[in-house]
Parts: sequence; structure tokens; C-alpha cells
Amino acid sequence: MAAKMVALDQEAYDRLKRMKRPGESFSEVVKRVTAKRRPLTDLAGIWKDYPEAEFQEFQEWRQWSRAADLRRQLRLLKGNG
Repeated sequence: MAAKMVALDQEAYDRLKRMKRPGESFSEVVKRVTAKRRPLTDLAGIWKDYPEAEFQEFQEWRQWSRAADLRRQLRLLKGNG
């Protein structure tokens, strides 16, 4: 595979470096962050075959988790960390 030189200013280099995972090359970082994303419509109907009881359990967990996040945010805002 042919290699190309690319010039980056310091800020761009620093941003790219922060995104780099252990053992990942800069080329792999660029490929990962520029990869084409799937549209959300690809996920439409993904839950349709999920058992109703398990889906309800997930919904209840999600509501509990959101409430817990809100309580934590309120504690942090009040300074009671």
C-alpha cells in the first residue's frame, strides 16, 4: 500500500493523537473516525422480535437508570457530590 504525507497543524495533530487507541496507528484512527456511519433508519424495528417481558424489563431498567442519573446530577449541582 502506498503511503502519503499529510501536514497537520499542532492542534489537529493533538486532537488526532488524543483519539488514538493503544496499539492503533494514525492511519487506523483516520479510517475509524471517517468511516461511513449507518443511518438510524437501519435500526428501525430491531426490537420487534424481542420477547415482550424482557423488553418491559429493559424499559424499567432504563427508567430507573435515567432517574438515578438525574439524582446524581442534582447532588452534584448542590455540591453534595
